[in-house]
Amino acid sequence: MADEVAFTVNGVPHGFALPRETPLIYVLRNDLGLNGPKFGCGLGECGACTVLVDGVAARSCVTKLASVEGRAVTTLEGLGTLAAPHPVQAAFIAEQGAQCGYCLNGMIMTTVAFLKRNPSPTEAEAREALRYNLCRCGTHVEILRSVLRAASDMAAAPETSVAP
Repeated sequence: MADEVAFTVNGVPHGFALPRETPLIYVLRNDLGLNGPKFGCGLGECGACTVLVDGVAARSCVTKLASVEGRAVTTLEGLGTLAAPHPVQAAFIAEQGAQCGYCLNGMIMTTVAFLKRNPSPTEAEAREALRYNLCRCGTHVEILRSVLRAASDMAAAPETSVAP
């Protein structure tokens, strides 16, 4: 029998009676119907499944359910809405930082955590922060522009810089 694991997702408390070693991505996608985190490699290598755990970027395919007990998980769906996107989401839209969109979740979630740590990055710092997020479409130039635009927009309007 599995113990119940309780944690918060996008501000809503949840409890699941599942094996504690269950990968978080399965719960997010299958049990909660959240499609932001994508299953890519399943090894924590590509970044498509990135979520924020207490504001820190984490690969949900290798994050076990037990490790989020009592913590706050934020997915892409929890950042903003269509009417009021998070500043990072808005910057990715404005700079067309996506082609197929598969890597987009990881790029955005990693950027949110990165800009929380470093609100005024250089291009080199942004490149380094995203180096473990893979994009097969070659949108790297637009993605970097999106990160730098988000940093600039958030610095210009700190009241809109919502952080999960």
